[in-house]
Amino acid sequence: MAPSATTTLTTAPASSAITAQPLKAGAPKPSTSGVLNWNVSNGAAPSALHVIPTFTDKHAERAWAKQHMAAAFRTFARLDYADGASGHVSLRDPVDPELFWINPYAKHFATIKASDLVLVDHEGIPQEPTKYKVNAAGFIIHSSIHRARPDINAVCHMHSRYGKAWSTFGRGIEMLNQDSCMFYRGLGVYEGFGGIVFAQEEGQRIAEALGDTNLNLILQNHGILTAGSTVDEAAAHFIALERACEVQILAEAAAANGIPKKYVGEEEAEYTYKCSGTPACMFMQFAPEYDLSVELSGGKLLE
Repeated sequence: MAPSATTTLTTAPASSAITAQPLKAGAPKPSTSGVLNWNVSNGAAPSALHVIPTFTDKHAERAWAKQHMAAAFRTFARLDYADGASGHVSLRDPVDPELFWINPYAKHFATIKASDLVLVDHEGIPQEPTKYKVNAAGFIIHSSIHRARPDINAVCHMHSRYGKAWSTFGRGIEMLNQDSCMFYRGLGVYEGFGGIVFAQEEGQRIAEALGDTNLNLILQNHGILTAGSTVDEAAAHFIALERACEVQILAEAAAANGIPKKYVGEEEAEYTYKCSGTPACMFMQFAPEYDLSVELSGGKLLE
């Protein structure tokens, strides 16, 4: 079962202007930032709608994060992002930030449990006994990004269908609808393809294309990559970007038949991005997928 975060979660600051609801076991701490959730039925004071759990016990955080990482793989499998032995998620270890958890090579996403994840260093060398191997090409991308961006704790890269298709154009996402606005800022394009990533230099070029602040990247002729401060945020970004690529392709097909596209205005896109693209918002965006993956696995992914 998932470890209880009750004793490790920090409490809201005493100076908070918001009176939060009592914490339930395992619930994240209240926050004064983000959108507020009003309990209309009993007139209670507002609590934060978008929240990320915080821990004082790093070992408890590690166990919790690995379970969410396993759930991300199960979710990706359910959404048909699995592609043979391709695709990776990496997670910076909360206990030792110079180490990383990554999926075992050639194990189907739909069968991954928290205990299957492999702890490696920046060179991809396992740091604990394991029966699994790690894909060197995949980890070079992740290692390069983690080296360049200490703020990034998780990176997702799959060979998903629509991400691959849209990447052939080497273009970003247009502001076609509300959900596309998640990528009004924070999306880069790597306009080059250096083949399967065995060279450290290619991984570094991909990290440079991501830049200092972006969390999402379209890899020309390759697919898409997303990142975040939590694996939940990175996973939610990936799902949203894959769907944005699908919508972009559908819109392009219609436009090719003479139907003009209407775009979201810059001011509206900026506002929508600020409302829907925050780390806490994206964390909560993945929450339903996490719950469903745990339920469908009968709790096995938590093991």
